[in-house]
Amino acid sequence: MNLSETLISLLAISLIAMTTGSADALSPKAPTIFASGVISGPSHDSTPAFTPDGQTLYFGRGSRAGSTILVSHLRDGRWSYPEISAFSGEWSDMEPAMSPDGSFLIFVSNRPANGAGKPLDGFFNGKAFPGQGGNLWRVERVGDGWGKPVRLPNSVNRSGSVFAPSVVRDGSVYFMEAMGEKGRFQLFRSQFLNGAWQPAQTVSFSDGASIDVDPAVAPDESFAVFGSGRSPAQNMDLFIVFRKDGAWGQPIHLGTEVNSPTSDAEARLSPDGKTLYFSSERVVPITYPRTLASARQDLKRMEEWDNGNYNIWEVSLSPWLSDHQ
Repeated sequence: MNLSETLISLLAISLIAMTTGSADALSPKAPTIFASGVISGPSHDSTPAFTPDGQTLYFGRGSRAGSTILVSHLRDGRWSYPEISAFSGEWSDMEPAMSPDGSFLIFVSNRPANGAGKPLDGFFNGKAFPGQGGNLWRVERVGDGWGKPVRLPNSVNRSGSVFAPSVVRDGSVYFMEAMGEKGRFQLFRSQFLNGAWQPAQTVSFSDGASIDVDPAVAPDESFAVFGSGRSPAQNMDLFIVFRKDGAWGQPIHLGTEVNSPTSDAEARLSPDGKTLYFSSERVVPITYPRTLASARQDLKRMEEWDNGNYNIWEVSLSPWLSDHQ
């Protein structure tokens, strides 16, 4: 082999290695638990809403009886013990969604429209849920604190079963609402125009043929991640959908590397839009037989978070975003 042939051969080997490495880097990775024992604890934990600098997050913690929005701060690389946020605690509050600029937050609450009286009733999944309904409320950032929550207008809160807000850059809001006699969830968008939210419109890829929940929409509306029972979902699975030239495409299943046989939903995005956070009922598998030390480790993990309740998981969206750049 002469010098030219050797150089060509080495170049080909290098290109193959680079291509293989790039493909491996962009292959979907398995989700990992987020802040186990602190943010992901033994209760039902979901929907982290980060401030734009990523240093503070608000999230919902609760059970079937109700939920409270908590706040935690990132200090020296660790999340602080969560505390009840200033605007939550009196009613059942959940699913906070931060505006991209951090100037306001929209959340779900069962508080009555006028702020007094009985909690809001809901109807979804074919059943009535007394006192467990939801409407969207907005709270403004005031200095280092928050103002008084204000209910979004009836153009958004058309019923007592409005949940899962996602706020985009122009202030428009996506959400899910239970529709029809069966109370099947569907996704909607309300345009924020001239200081007001316009009547909500159906999102094109959510036509009511399947249950669609929990939209997490990029600030520029270039893509969204949501939960759905549509094929090939095993249970409630996560899908990603891209928007081009003002039109939404076809949803793409995030695959079995991300989705599990249990419920995977409550999608949220990191401030830079590159990481997906979601809630899942999955548990860490145990291989038997095991040692006594392993049994103790398993029990400790179960006491801290791994008990089948919703916990928050994270995974990179790079493989899907790179395919659609």
